[in-house]
Amino acid sequence: MPEYIDFFSIYIMGSVEMLFQFYFYARILKRKVKLPFYFLFAVCASFAIHFAQAGSIFGFGALVLLLTAGGILLCRADWKTSLLYAALVTEIMLLCYGIVKSLSGILYPLIAAALPVNDVTGIVWMLAADMASLLLTGICYLLVCRYFSGDAFCTAAQMQSMYLVFIPILMIFIMGEYINALEYDFAVLESAPTEYLFSHGQLLFMHLLGLASLFCILFSYKKLQQSFRLSTEISLLEQEEHSLNRYVEETKAHYERTKSFRHDIRNHITVIKRLLQNGNLEQAVSYIEDMDDMAEKMSFPCSTNNPVADILAGSKLGLAKSMGIRVGCSLRLPYPCGLRDIDICIVLSNALDNAIHACRDMGDGAERYIHVSGRIQGDFLMMEVENSFRGKAEFKQGTGLSNVKAVAEKYDGAMSIETRGDVFALRVLLIIPRHPEGGSRQGD
Repeated sequence: MPEYIDFFSIYIMGSVEMLFQFYFYARILKRKVKLPFYFLFAVCASFAIHFAQAGSIFGFGALVLLLTAGGILLCRADWKTSLLYAALVTEIMLLCYGIVKSLSGILYPLIAAALPVNDVTGIVWMLAADMASLLLTGICYLLVCRYFSGDAFCTAAQMQSMYLVFIPILMIFIMGEYINALEYDFAVLESAPTEYLFSHGQLLFMHLLGLASLFCILFSYKKLQQSFRLSTEISLLEQEEHSLNRYVEETKAHYERTKSFRHDIRNHITVIKRLLQNGNLEQAVSYIEDMDDMAEKMSFPCSTNNPVADILAGSKLGLAKSMGIRVGCSLRLPYPCGLRDIDICIVLSNALDNAIHACRDMGDGAERYIHVSGRIQGDFLMMEVENSFRGKAEFKQGTGLSNVKAVAEKYDGAMSIETRGDVFALRVLLIIPRHPEGGSRQGD
């Protein structure tokens, strides 16, 4: 009978535990695995862990390596992410089993005193302990799946700091196994009830503290990653603000040059008139050509009726044109109006940056274009940036579009995205305030 119990405990329950663990491991990695591979991994892992001395540091290492290999080969995850989560789910399972084991040590004398001790009682007790361990482990895994898994917790760019989590996990495991080896030595409990009630109570507290410490580490690491992403976004926004301020300064300088040209236009006309009256036709033509060059330098490649938007759109579309991207602009903006120049720049700069990036990823052989359009209807301004893009590529809304959406909501408008085959269209609706910000109102 003990031989059958050992076989059932090691191979049957071991396979169930490995199946349970690998299922949640794939969920934490947010990967899909075909059903036969779950069973194949569970059977192979149960045999491998048995021969690697389960419950020891070697068993822990073997299980972590097996899960890491499964994450790389079956889940198609990178090795750093696979290794981190393999160590995490293994340590959670061991801590949960340690908690149930300590509780079993506390309750076993009470059960033994109330019920007859035989093989049936032992099997029921073992199954109840295993089920309780799996239940507690499943609860912990669900918490990890919900709050600490996927790109929100650990992205590829941030995996360089994975040791902040991996090393504490390893230290918690080593200390737990060291204490278990001193107290249990994997033998049936035979001490006096008062003696091992005290020792198991201590072990229960230590395992609970270890599990709580593990989740505290995960929570702290998540906050650290969120702080890192926030600082990165703030840095990008500061760079964007610097660029927008530069566009404003360029607009002011352009306005001054235009003002100077307009101031001197009468003098230029007088000179041309004198040259024509004196019969100096060639000199007059040359003078007119020079004036035309001056006017060309002061003109905007994209005329939107807003000088700041003209500078920005001209710069962005000029960059796109230099990359071989076909560009067009039929945008007309109200000026002056209640829309702040910097908000218009946020919408246009982010939309055009995304469009240029999407066209650049298509390669030189594809048909690439960007078209900016917009129209005014009453107090509503609709802006649209349409561009070609790789239609099968996965689309993710990043910081740039989040800033565009924030501007739209600021003016009680909306942002919408539409994809049609290889065409990407971003539309932004803004409600133009009747009174510009900072302007005076009559009758106040």
